Amino acid sequence: MIIAAHSDRPTPVPEAGAFSLAPAPRASSSGPAPQAEALVDLDAVAHNVRLLCEHAGDAGVMAVVKADAYNHGAVAVGRAALAAGATELGVTTVDEAVALREAGITAPVVSWLHTADTDFRPAVAANVEIAVSSPRHLHAVVDAARSVGTTVAVSMKVDTGLNRNGVSAFELDALLDGLARAQAEGAIRFGGVFSHLAHADEPHNPVIDVQAEVLRDAVARAARLGLRADRVHLANSAATLTRPDLRFDMVRPGIALYGLSPVPELGGFGLRPAMTLRARIALVKKVPAGAGVSYGHTWIAPRDTTVALLPVGYADGVPRSLSGRFDVQIGSRRFPQIGRVCMDQVVVDLGPDPGSVAEGDTAILFGPGDDGGPVAQEWADALDTIHYEVVTGVRGRVARSYVGSAGTGVR
Repeated sequence: MIIAAHSDRPTPVPEAGAFSLAPAPRASSSGPAPQAEALVDLDAVAHNVRLLCEHAGDAGVMAVVKADAYNHGAVAVGRAALAAGATELGVTTVDEAVALREAGITAPVVSWLHTADTDFRPAVAANVEIAVSSPRHLHAVVDAARSVGTTVAVSMKVDTGLNRNGVSAFELDALLDGLARAQAEGAIRFGGVFSHLAHADEPHNPVIDVQAEVLRDAVARAARLGLRADRVHLANSAATLTRPDLRFDMVRPGIALYGLSPVPELGGFGLRPAMTLRARIALVKKVPAGAGVSYGHTWIAPRDTTVALLPVGYADGVPRSLSGRFDVQIGSRRFPQIGRVCMDQVVVDLGPDPGSVAEGDTAILFGPGDDGGPVAQEWADALDTIHYEVVTGVRGRVARSYVGSAGTGVR
C-alpha cells in the first residue's frame, strides 16, 4: 500500500531515462528523492494479471504493453505480467517489440500496427510475430522473411466493424490467398486471427455480437484454405471482465493490467491501480486574505491561509485545463489545488491550519485511492476524457520508479 507520509515512503527503484526527457534521479540515503515521480507498483500489476487470468478461464492471456505499457514501463510490466501468468505480450510497433527482445524477454511477442514500408527484418530476426492488415503489409513481411532467411509467424487482423486497423472485407480474400501461398512456400507460420471491439465498454451492445460473428467467419474462411490459426482473440479488458463468451483461445487485456477499470460505471472489478503520481512539496508559505495566487489571479484567498508549492505542471502531464479542479493527498488529508496550473508548478491550499505539513513532504496527485486519496478517474471525469489519457499523459521531468518484486528474473 502506498501512503503519502512525511517519512515512511517506500524505497523505489528508479528507471533511468523514464519518460524520455529526463533521466530518473536515483533516490538513496545520500540524496533526495525525485521532485516529481510516477511510482509503479509491480505487485499491483501482478495482482491484476492473476485476476484477469481467472476471468480468462482456459484461455491464454496476452498482456498489452504498447505505448511503453501505457506509460508504466514495458519491460518491467512485461516481466511482471509474464511472472503472474500472462502467456505473451502485445505491442503496436515493431520497434516496441524489438525493444522487449533486446531487454532479454523471450516470451511470445505480437506487433500489429505498421506502415507497409516498415523494415520488418529486425522483428523477423528477433522472432516477433507480426500482424498484417492488407496484402501490401503481407508482401513486405514475406520479403523480410526471405531476406533474413527464416520463417516468420504472421497473424491476420480483421476489421470486424471498428473500421480502423485490420483487413477490410474488400481485401480479405486477397489477403487470405497471399497468406496461403506464403505458408505453402514456408515463408510464414500462420499464428492467429484477431480483431478489436468497437463497443466493449458497453457489454450488451449488439454490435459486439455482430463483430464476433464476422471474426468467426474470417477464421472459417482461413481454415478452408488450410490456414489454421494457433489462436483466435477478440476480448480486450472490458470483454475479458464482462463477456466470458468472447474468450476464444486468448484474451487481450490492456488498461485493466494497470488497475484501471475498463467500465468505470460497473465498478473496479477488484483491480489495483499501479501508478501513483506524486510530487514533493518545494515551498510552504503564508498568503493573506485577498491575495491572488498563480497567473491571472483566478483564485483569491478568502481568508488568511497557507499554501504549498508542488514542482510539477503541464509540461509534466498535469493538464492546464485541470486548474482548480483537483485535490492532492498529503498524509491522510486531501487539499484542493488552487489557481492556474503552470508549466512547472501547481499551488495547493493547505488552509489556515496546515497541521504538520512541511517542505519535502509528499503529495499524491493520483494513485490507488488508499485512505480516500485521489485516483486517475477523477482527473478523467473532470476533463471529460478517459483514464487511459491521464496515465499515458505523464511525461517531462517526472521520474519513473518501481516498487514490488513481481517479474524478477522472468525472461
